[in-house]
This record gives sequence, C-alpha cells and structure tokens, in this order.
Amino acid sequence: MAIAAIQKDIPISNTQFSQLQAVFLLAYAGMYAGGGKLLDALGTRKGFLVIMTVWSLACAAHGIAASFLMLMVLRFLLGMGEGGGFPAATKAVAEWFPARERSSAMGIINAGTAVGSVVAPPAIAAIIAIGGWRWVFFAAGAAGLLWTVWWARAYSAPAGHPALQDKEREEIQEVFAAVHEERAAISWLKLFSFKETWGLVVAKFLSDAAWYFYLFWLPKYLYDIRGFDIKQVGYFAWIPYAASGIGCLMGGWFSGWLLGRGKSLNFSRKMALGASAGVMPVILFVTKSPVELAIVLFSIAFFGQQSWSTLVMILPIDLFPRRVVGSVAGLVGFGGAIGGVIFNLVVGYLLDHGYGYETVFGLVGTFHLAAFGLILLTVREVRPLALGPNPAPIPAPIGI
Repeated sequence: MAIAAIQKDIPISNTQFSQLQAVFLLAYAGMYAGGGKLLDALGTRKGFLVIMTVWSLACAAHGIAASFLMLMVLRFLLGMGEGGGFPAATKAVAEWFPARERSSAMGIINAGTAVGSVVAPPAIAAIIAIGGWRWVFFAAGAAGLLWTVWWARAYSAPAGHPALQDKEREEIQEVFAAVHEERAAISWLKLFSFKETWGLVVAKFLSDAAWYFYLFWLPKYLYDIRGFDIKQVGYFAWIPYAASGIGCLMGGWFSGWLLGRGKSLNFSRKMALGASAGVMPVILFVTKSPVELAIVLFSIAFFGQQSWSTLVMILPIDLFPRRVVGSVAGLVGFGGAIGGVIFNLVVGYLLDHGYGYETVFGLVGTFHLAAFGLILLTVREVRPLALGPNPAPIPAPIGI
C-alpha cells in the first residue's frame, strides 16, 4: 500500500514493481521449502524464533532504503524471513491438534494474517501522513521483534508444556516415540515420488499466483485505475482483507462441521475446497463494475482464496506423517511462491505493454478451478499415506 508514497522518492515502473515482488517471492519460496527442513531439524519453537528475528530486522531495514537496488536487496531478505512462517504454523498445528480440529485451528491462524491486513491500510495511511513511508517499516519491524520475544517465552511443544497433567504428557511422549521409531528417513526426493506431493505443489502454484497478484496489486490497481489517493485506499482497502479473515475461519469451520456430521475426511476437505474455488471467477467482472461493486467482488475473491488456502495447508497434515509435515508444507509453499514470482512478472509485462487489467483478471479468475481439478486427480483420497518400507503405525495426535 505504501508504493505510491515510495514512488515519490524512488521512481518505480510497473515492471520494476513486479520485479520487487518477484525477488521477495523467490527468497520466500526458497525459505518456505528450506524453512520446513529447518523446523523439522530445530523444532517449532527454536525454528520460528530464528525466522521471525530475521523477518523483523529485514522489515525495519526497508526504512533506510534509498534506491531501487537497495529495495531489491531488502525485499529478498524480507522474503527469506517470511518464508518459514506458514511451515512453522503448520507444524505447531500438527503438534497440538487432532484431525477434526486442524482445519479450524489453521483457519484461526490464517485469520490472524487477515486481521493484520485489515488493520494495515488505515494504519499505514496514518503513519505515512504523520511521519512518512519509512516509519511504516520501522513500526512493523519493531512489532515483529516484540512478538518474537513473546513467542520465545510463551510457546512449548505439548510434551514439555507446564499446563499438561502427567498422564497427558505420557500419552504425547508415546506418540512422539512412535514417530521417531519409523525406520526410513524421508528425503525430498522420496516425497516427490508421491503424486499427492506434486498435486499439492502445483495446485498451490496456481492458486497463489492469483493470491499474490491480489495481495501486491490491489492498492496499485486502486491508485492507477480507480484514481484513489492514499487516504481513499486506507479507507476502502481493508474491506477485502476483512473478508479474507472470515474466509479463513469459514473454510476451516465448514470442513470441521462436515466431519462432525459424520462425513469422511476425504469428502469434508474436498467439498470445502470445491466451494472455495467455485466463488473465484467473480473477479472476472471487476473491470466492468462501479468501484463499490468492485470492492464487493474483491471481497468475495479474498474470502474464497483464504478459505482455500486454509484447507490446502491442512492437507499435508492429513496426508503425511508428522515428522515430515514441515518439509511437505515447505515444498507446497515453495510451489505457491514460485507461482507468485512468475505471474507477478507476467502482470508487470502485460501492463507495461498495452494489456489492461481486464486481461489479468481474466487469467486469475480461472486459476483456483484448475487447481481444484488437479487436486481431485492427484489426491484420490484424503487419508494418511504409508511412507517407506513397513512403516510403524503412527497414533493419532492427542487433542489438548
């Protein structure tokens, strides 16, 4: 959202804007995959602590940027820090929640990101008005460091949590002992021998190509096409993000509700995914609509996207053993970020070479439907997969 203010100090074309997002997403993609391995190695608490420290410092450093090249470097560092966030969240969910509660838990986590996006537009507009765009990054970096201190003090894995009773602790220790007794270590190469891995990675590639376009280009669309100023963007741009937060909660809740009604895990996940993908083509009508209706259409698309995203990030937990969930979630996120890299570059090229937003919206309106079709083809049934020769059975995680 700060791009209009930044452009007053650092000239940035549409192509350069897409390059800034691409370099961020390249680092994000690499760390999303590598961050999953890091979390599997260090554990959720220590891994997330490292990831958030890097993110906070890189974010604050944006406030001293003086050139396009410097912004490129800082965007890369920010992407490195941000890339491990969702693998860490996925691993925390796997540690603490049974299958029937995972989608709701991930929905709440995803809704947290939406709350930040709702608060951000008016907050950014106010900070820019008071102190300039650089203070937006200083403030966000400081908030990240404060959160990191809280995480270091508050989070514990279930087996070491002080609030658990001895019996609960023993049950959880048995679960983790069974996990560690599985004989074969699972490499990324082995994970890619499963069609389910490919299906999730490519589906995320398609759907996140659309999401990162919405995320990065919505304010710029409002500036360039609808004639908004910073104050108007701050007034209106929070609405689609609020809808995305509701989508996070509703997608997870709907899948959990179906499970509670006796439906299978396979039916519950796929029904919710299909409903989420089904609303996405409404974005095709944005360019033909008055601005008030366009905001409504953006809100529906944001709702569907984040409902979809919550459910897709639950599928690695449903399908794979807990000891590789971080790695699988990282690979899925890597696919999504690469989709964002490629499509952001395509958008910048199209807009700078005479193609309008109508062409772009025509493309993104189809991506989720294609992704859902791919999941139906590659994930024939949502159920735990057997990895390795004669793997030890994995007990269901304990619900706390």
